[in-house]
Amino acid sequence: MPWAAVIGSPISHSLSPVLHRAAWDSLGLGEEWEYLRLEQTPETLPALVASLDADCAGLSVTMPCKQAVMPLLDAIDPLAEAVGSTNTVVPAGPVLTGFNTDVHGIQRAVTEARGAAGLGAIRSAVVLGARATASSALAALGTLHAEHITVVARHFAGPGTVATAATRLGIEVEMVPWARVDAVREVIGRADVVVSTVPAGAADDLARTLTPRPDQVLLDVVYSPLDTPLVRTWRSHGAPVAHGLEMLLHQAVQQVRLMTGRDPDIAWMRRALHAAVARTA
Repeated sequence: MPWAAVIGSPISHSLSPVLHRAAWDSLGLGEEWEYLRLEQTPETLPALVASLDADCAGLSVTMPCKQAVMPLLDAIDPLAEAVGSTNTVVPAGPVLTGFNTDVHGIQRAVTEARGAAGLGAIRSAVVLGARATASSALAALGTLHAEHITVVARHFAGPGTVATAATRLGIEVEMVPWARVDAVREVIGRADVVVSTVPAGAADDLARTLTPRPDQVLLDVVYSPLDTPLVRTWRSHGAPVAHGLEMLLHQAVQQVRLMTGRDPDIAWMRRALHAAVARTA
């Protein structure tokens, strides 16, 4: 039986099975395919990758495995290589290839939110955070032709950071330390798009000091809790929000395309996702 799985740690609350099973149902594959949750860490990854059989259709990769899996693969898609992060592994015979669909998920979520609000070109954008998802956000904003991008983080140096990704992507970024609160508020205040990639709770104090404009889009990649302080601040000022669930949805759509070669029903996947979230709320 063909199978796929989401890997990472902790994995028990991942919504990837909901999305992929809904996608397979929409394609008429629900009775024929199996989707699993597999608890994996960087230490256990080599054994898992070595054990993949011919029935494996692919892996959805979450933290802390997005970068750790890359040296174990035979090929890396150029975008994933530039970003420095892989969230999808697809076998083609004996060859395992890594892809990054987070970029697509962020790009689609921001584009749809701005389109619904009747907004045009992105002049400036701010990314909160500097790790793997921030690098994907940087690439997504590059595809959206953002003219000026600022990264706000506590640390910028080291492998796998947004600074390294910016160099590989050929994107110039301004870097503002999180501790410079006034400067952070200033760059956010003039941004057309703000993408928060920091963990739940990390931006709560900052959120309470912000006054977003009605033409300023927020994407907070955190979707548990559903309404973070950042999201509540944006909505209280009538500013558009691209929810983290939409990013999750669109990155999964792209994963399904890579694993099956077919286009799933996005509306079907969205309904299943929101139903699952409602059940756990």
